[in-house]
Amino acid sequence: MREFDYDPTTRVVFGEHAIDRLGELSSGLGASRVLLVTDPGIVRAGHVERARDSLKKAGLECVLFDGVEENPTTQVVERGCEAARQDRQIDFIVGLGGGSSMDAAKGVNFLLTNGGRMEDYWGVNKAEKPMLPSIGVPTTAGTGSEAQSFALISQPDTHVKMACGDKKARFRAVILDPALTASMPLDVAAMTAMDAISHAVESYVCSKSNHVSQLFAREAWRLLESYFARSLSDPQDFEARGRMLLGAHWAGAAIENSMLGAAHACANPLTAHFDVTHGVAVALMLPHVVRYNGSVVGDGYHELLTAAGTPNGGPESSAETLSDRLTALRTMARMPSRLRELNVERQSLPRLAEDALRQWTGTFNPRELSREDAIRLYESAF
Repeated sequence: MREFDYDPTTRVVFGEHAIDRLGELSSGLGASRVLLVTDPGIVRAGHVERARDSLKKAGLECVLFDGVEENPTTQVVERGCEAARQDRQIDFIVGLGGGSSMDAAKGVNFLLTNGGRMEDYWGVNKAEKPMLPSIGVPTTAGTGSEAQSFALISQPDTHVKMACGDKKARFRAVILDPALTASMPLDVAAMTAMDAISHAVESYVCSKSNHVSQLFAREAWRLLESYFARSLSDPQDFEARGRMLLGAHWAGAAIENSMLGAAHACANPLTAHFDVTHGVAVALMLPHVVRYNGSVVGDGYHELLTAAGTPNGGPESSAETLSDRLTALRTMARMPSRLRELNVERQSLPRLAEDALRQWTGTFNPRELSREDAIRLYESAF
């Protein structure tokens, strides 16, 4: 068994309408003036109003920053800091929304407490000073950012995603409320679910996986695979949406205790160069990466299939079976099945491969990835 260092410090509150406990939980963590970080869509959905009402009932003041954009850049984080600095008494942060809002909230926390620029925190444990206590409230069942100590912040000029990680940036509490996910459009629900599924699959077999991360990843896969179709058929099915939300959270916890792999390494350049939404990009690449990894992680894929009760012929054929199942889930969600459907140019594949090799996540893939291997993966997906 591989070594691990499991350090759980986040309280997880799960349940329908758990958002109404935001004020109580924030107050219990010492909040008095809260910076609420979110995006305009969450405001329109009415979730911000509920969050503010809960904070107000607990006697807490709230400053709103609703300028978060998809794949938040350093500029978004800086604008969030400006909103916070207008009220110098901010002592607590809430990230409400998808992964972008929670990443932005963590990014703001880095700069408010430690100063400098986001580039200063690219890597692990670069913050020297304590950070503000915070709460994460996901409204999508996707990134699992609420379970992680990393903020993914993009550079506006290069579009490179900087992974800025520090245990001090972790949310002190997380609220998982299935009712909040009902406002997701169907395509967003599908894309975020495929992202969460990719987290479970990649973290289970990555080179940094261990007993703890595999416990989370296996349960995440079981929940996500089993309730994927049902969650897309009825947004008001809070049982199915709740299982997906919990599965996404456990997948995020699996990443926090291990890492990812080549599917994410290949997906990020597609987003940077062709503006392919992350969930679509990773859903396209994952079945091909699973086949690529099959020769070295057959047992791992077999264990995942067995956990979800999926019939399979054993470790020898598990990669093919899992790849087919992932393709079927993607098709069920009516997502693109080829890169050429997304205006990706064939002549760009070598450049994409070179960028994929520079992605940190790819270094943890269970099978080493060469430039030629990456090109072949892109060719298969093309």
